[in-house]
Amino acid sequence: MANQSSSQPILCASFNQDNSCFVIGTRDGFKIFHCETGKLLHERVIGAFIIIEMLYRSSLLAIVGAGEQPSLSPRRLCLFNTIKGTALRELNFLTSIVGVRVSRKRLIVVLQEQTYIYDVNSLEIKRVIDTVPNLKGLCAFSASTDNPYLALPASTIKGSVLVYNVIDLQSHCEIHAHRSPLAAMAFSSNGMYIATASEQGTIIRVHLISEATKSYSFRRGTYPSTIFSLSFGPSADLPDILLATSSSGSVHIFSLGFDLNERTRKSNSFFGSIMPGSVSDALDPTQHLVFHNAFAAGVKRNAVVRKIEKASGTSMSDPVALRATVSVITFSGYFQVYSFRINHKHEASWTLEHEVNLLTAVAEQRASC
Repeated sequence: MANQSSSQPILCASFNQDNSCFVIGTRDGFKIFHCETGKLLHERVIGAFIIIEMLYRSSLLAIVGAGEQPSLSPRRLCLFNTIKGTALRELNFLTSIVGVRVSRKRLIVVLQEQTYIYDVNSLEIKRVIDTVPNLKGLCAFSASTDNPYLALPASTIKGSVLVYNVIDLQSHCEIHAHRSPLAAMAFSSNGMYIATASEQGTIIRVHLISEATKSYSFRRGTYPSTIFSLSFGPSADLPDILLATSSSGSVHIFSLGFDLNERTRKSNSFFGSIMPGSVSDALDPTQHLVFHNAFAAGVKRNAVVRKIEKASGTSMSDPVALRATVSVITFSGYFQVYSFRINHKHEASWTLEHEVNLLTAVAEQRASC
């Protein structure tokens, strides 16, 4: 996730594929942190970067410079080894790189009107996809071996999504998700579902990839807002929740993996008595919980749901029915860990558990993620 504004100290920030580590880019270089502890694991002061992607917890980084010095051109992708401190390979392009994604088998490079798919080991070009103008580098990528999908905007005037299988190298489907252009997309950890938001930011939709059908439609709010991030809860099947952060400073949590039968939903759903049904609730019986002023308004952030814990049954002896751990990187320079809890009485809480200043953090010892 690249930040085009120079007013905030962090230029880019991203979590790795299993959300165990994250990396930030500043005008001085990059830093790698551990999500569980917030500790700084690796730091290198070599210049400004606008894109940095990790490959799980390996020593490989895919980095793109901000162009503030000749060696860090925004048209050059460098595969960097953090242990050796050297560049392994470099890929040069005619136009600026606006997005990068990586998995154990594929390297994705997004340009403004083309997307390159590489074999990550040999760096052989497997396919070049001509795309609509994509100046912000909007894309979503599933690192799942079973559902290795890449999602790209399919239109500049409406919210259509092209879903491409990066292993079979075939277009899988096109999803017409919104009436206005796309602003955010995210796959579930298993690659089975994709969440989308438009530039209006009022409606968030979830589609089942295998059938290209809409599974859920959520009304986030009435007034337009920029969606900063979307994140599903980790799950081997249907995720329990979807989390969205926006420029308004609110955090929105939507219920997914519950019985949608009307009678069961009213009595057993965790979210059933928290918030009245929205406009979209009449079409899709889903639930929505919002925490207003959870963050500072206008500050860009990247948030992921790292853990989900659920209590079995509805015994009142266990006060917590669902607990989620949410990790947040703010582009103002902080890493925050929040705990979202909801009990069997349908009472919810959103609590800041831990905060780290990313700009002043110092590594305790040389370590790798």
